[in-house]
Amino acid sequence: MVSVKTFVRHDNIATIICPTCKTAKKAAVGRYRHRKHALNVKCRCGQIFTAHLDFRRHYRKQTRLPGTYAIIRPPAGGGGVVHIKNISRSGIGFTVSGLHNIEKDQILLLEFHLNDKKQTKLKKEAVVRSVRGNDIGCEFLDKEVEKALGFFLQP
Repeated sequence: MVSVKTFVRHDNIATIICPTCKTAKKAAVGRYRHRKHALNVKCRCGQIFTAHLDFRRHYRKQTRLPGTYAIIRPPAGGGGVVHIKNISRSGIGFTVSGLHNIEKDQILLLEFHLNDKKQTKLKKEAVVRSVRGNDIGCEFLDKEVEKALGFFLQP
């Protein structure tokens, strides 16, 4: 079955777009926020597909950016190379190679270059929110979004 990803706005409205005929339909999906995030949908053109609901606060852009990390709190030391998989206005997801000592609630300093025309270098402090093996999810501490990152994140 074909599947599509659908971003849910802050007012719990999702615009679901048929992958076959491109018909768009708005739907109230708040009742699925803490339960089911995959819905089977039948379009009026007859296409049946799965709509995966994304309830994130900000759009998350898929990337393939190299970078580095350093653990700055607690001052346990440690650091290494990261491969940034996705980034948003408020957070970042990346993988690390090999063994690491990253734990939930640590503060990291992340350094990486955007793949924009200027190859903008960013340094961001972030708190670790999830660790699943070598997949790490962080939330940026500084809520101010750099202008370059804002432009980079435009879909």
